[in-house]
Amino acid sequence: MSHCRAALLSDRSVLRVTGPDAHKLLQGVITNNLDRTQDGAAIHAGLLSPQGKILFDFFVVTAGDGYLIEVSREKAAELVKRLGFYRLRAKVEIAELRSSAWPRRGTARPIRRPAPSLMPIRGWPRLESACCCQAATTVADLGCEPASEDDYHAMRIKLGVPEGGRDYAFGDAFPHDALFDQLNGVDFKKGCFVGQEVVSRMQHRGTARKRIVPVEGDAPLQSGGEIEAGGLPIGPIGSVNGIFGLALVRLDRVEDAVAKGNPLAVDGTRVTLRRPSFATFDVPTGVPA
Repeated sequence: MSHCRAALLSDRSVLRVTGPDAHKLLQGVITNNLDRTQDGAAIHAGLLSPQGKILFDFFVVTAGDGYLIEVSREKAAELVKRLGFYRLRAKVEIAELRSSAWPRRGTARPIRRPAPSLMPIRGWPRLESACCCQAATTVADLGCEPASEDDYHAMRIKLGVPEGGRDYAFGDAFPHDALFDQLNGVDFKKGCFVGQEVVSRMQHRGTARKRIVPVEGDAPLQSGGEIEAGGLPIGPIGSVNGIFGLALVRLDRVEDAVAKGNPLAVDGTRVTLRRPSFATFDVPTGVPA
């Protein structure tokens, strides 16, 4: 029996960034530290607006004389254009390649180390460990049992790992909202990046009020529904898998609802919030997922 499962992610794409100035370009604009990729592992990162809102979320790994960036297929061309905007006279080439794949080894720990021709990537808590997929071009080349994209999203939802465009709107959410600080998606010590001042202020002042957390309903949930308590909006439902889902909630309003004994519900369905096992923040109604 195979020791892992893998799924091709048709809605993901891969960019290749190469050239003498590739490191300098990316290091100066993304939220994470490229030096963390030196051991072959991937890093979770984003590119923000000057106001600190997430425009793109992705993973980065080293590949030859440059880097591979795994990103939403819908955002790939836009990311190429945005990086080109920052490139100026830098000696860098940016090109889109192909879709990516997701492998796992039956663990909630992350799995990272893509080959140049295949990106076995999507976010697990604490993006640290890796699996070797050298010269892989298909799921079969990984030596893994095939899994579906639904399998991947079910695991992602269970773990409490958000995805841009599904669980938060690009251009509208801060990195703390999307758990970048919890999932090693931002390096607060590396120095400047686009939007760094706003994100650092939120980190040091502890002003994050919104968080994406797992939710469980008494009945199947629908994406887009609004969780309410006592007539007040708590936050929208994003990704769903049956009775399980992810929601971007106002934790202060959840705390107030709990204190008043008001139940949380979406379209008449009672829901319970849960704290992801990797999270360092409290969820008033939560228990470890």
